[in-house]
Amino acid sequence: MEKPDTKIEKKDPTKEKIRELEELISKSKYNKKTQHAIGLYKAQLARLKEKQRARSSSGKKGEGYAVRKTGDGTVVLLGFPSVGKSTLLNALTNANSPVGAYAFTTLTVIPGTLNHKHAKIQILDVPGIVHGAAAGTGRGKEVLAVIRNADLVLFLVDVFHPEHYEAMQNEVYDADVRINQTAPDVKIVKTARGGINIGTTVKLTKIDKKTIESMLKEFRINNATIVIREDISADQLIDVVEGNKVYIRGLVVLNKMDMVKKEELDKVKGKISPDVCISAEKNINIEELMELIYKKLRIIRIYLKEYNKKADLVEPMIMWENSTLKDLCLKMHKDFSEKFKFARIWGSSKFPGQHITKLNYELKDKDIVELRLK
Repeated sequence: MEKPDTKIEKKDPTKEKIRELEELISKSKYNKKTQHAIGLYKAQLARLKEKQRARSSSGKKGEGYAVRKTGDGTVVLLGFPSVGKSTLLNALTNANSPVGAYAFTTLTVIPGTLNHKHAKIQILDVPGIVHGAAAGTGRGKEVLAVIRNADLVLFLVDVFHPEHYEAMQNEVYDADVRINQTAPDVKIVKTARGGINIGTTVKLTKIDKKTIESMLKEFRINNATIVIREDISADQLIDVVEGNKVYIRGLVVLNKMDMVKKEELDKVKGKISPDVCISAEKNINIEELMELIYKKLRIIRIYLKEYNKKADLVEPMIMWENSTLKDLCLKMHKDFSEKFKFARIWGSSKFPGQHITKLNYELKDKDIVELRLK
């Protein structure tokens, strides 16, 4: 007679504690009385998740997708399986990504190039993500690793599954990617002694100094000088302490708009507030999406002019917004910034052909630049 299997699966105490803290946070109403406790819960949760990640990746060599960045910007199409990413990639570019009416058509990263206003923008169609992607489900870690190197994330949402947007947001957040945010203006310098000294240049409304001190101690920071220059939250403080976050711009695109009535479309739009509604299959609003991608990447065009010659107004140099003369010199040739003498600028300058000697001069879209070198 066979003995019954009496093996009892051991509970992971770290997982149990994470679940317990997540429940506490979700049930706690945030106000001045509870902000201290919630801040501590969040710090404890972040520390446990980091411990869990370190343990799960210990001794494992992560398999990722090798994607070389090319062009004037990189956009990743992110969505659940069968949302229409491959169809959209083909509509935006000439990539000819495999298209099928079933899940998991895309098994590798497929690149394409969007040509818009002289900019060559790399579009990456990655495998569809699923719930638990950040924890490794469905090769999710590899997919999300591609996002960390992108300049823009395009969340593609199926009109029949608006709930997927929140799920994608959560997975991306858990992968330490912050969408449409900037790094908090907070500086933490650890010291040998003296306790925690906090200096602020703004009024803190989301977190108080006592909570900040307690949260830092939870991260084993007992002596430090902290300078805070913006009104931060507990989550932002954790991001600064961990120091491994990536800040990327994002667009929300609702697909298959042609498959529902206007009333239903408006209802879904009210839930997720998309930047644009499209039909990748019917090519509806694709031109509008191209322009949105271009604007969100904050690309500017700089026209070059040689001395005593007309400016080349056909092929601009593609640069990022806030680029300077030094950035332009470096993009043209590594020695140009050292040989820079002055520039004449038409467009954003105070008067046409203004003589500019400072390399930190900020360029604007459609500026005409004549460089003079030593």
